[in-house]
Amino acid sequence: MPDQTPSSSYTMGYSEEFRQLLDRRSAETHARHLFPHLKPGLRVLDFGCGPGTITVGLARAVEPGEVHGIDVEESQIGLARAAAQAGGHHNATFHVGSVTDLPFEDGSFDVAHCHAVLMHVPDTQTTLAEVKRVLKPGGIVASREIFVSSSFLEPSIDDTDAAWATFSNLLAANGGHPEMGKELKHILLEAGFSDIRAGGSFDFFSAPEDVAFLHAFIVDWFLSPTVIGAATKYGLATQEQFERWRQGLDEWKGLPGACGAFAFGEAIARKPQS
Repeated sequence: MPDQTPSSSYTMGYSEEFRQLLDRRSAETHARHLFPHLKPGLRVLDFGCGPGTITVGLARAVEPGEVHGIDVEESQIGLARAAAQAGGHHNATFHVGSVTDLPFEDGSFDVAHCHAVLMHVPDTQTTLAEVKRVLKPGGIVASREIFVSSSFLEPSIDDTDAAWATFSNLLAANGGHPEMGKELKHILLEAGFSDIRAGGSFDFFSAPEDVAFLHAFIVDWFLSPTVIGAATKYGLATQEQFERWRQGLDEWKGLPGACGAFAFGEAIARKPQS
């Protein structure tokens, strides 16, 4: 997860509801674009690793190679260490630290990975410059980031577009980039990476239990007093709008055709050999 500074904050927070969303993520499902480039013996950096649910899968893919996860939030690193220990992933090491000041030597890693991190980092170029520094020449960087404009709930509920716009504007107000998934190729080119391969995928919620989970997550996070307070403080939405969205969301959950998805862009790029 990204750094927090006086001029920015981590939009998603560290609530139990968001942790449950992270628990649904794994390397096999959320880093599939990277897997063809992984092999035993590689040294991998997972920056903004959060609770390590993806990191441990990367560790399994490169064993006996090493994986180092780093996150600014100490509580998340505690969860990551516990997950690695429970799974017997002794080749995974976790660090509390900043992605803009990585505690590693130049050229330390074959691969650097992040998921939903650059979308929250105000200065993406500073972050990518630091990631590039710790990669070996020819090393790979992989990122998967949201683009809010193509995310959806279906059938559409009342004022859905305004709700998505509020989420997008809240990300931007906190220094984030709600369309980062679409911008990855350009951002990586600017950072001096080459051989960029970009694509996209969805986190899709369609089965009844997945629709129920997505409903509960949106209610517990987006419709929480914390988020409502921030959105109204920034003038992004009114209390009345949030109340309408809550009513519409409850109706949506009960519809036979209810489904929803978060859209993600994903990219693989290389640090030039020289």
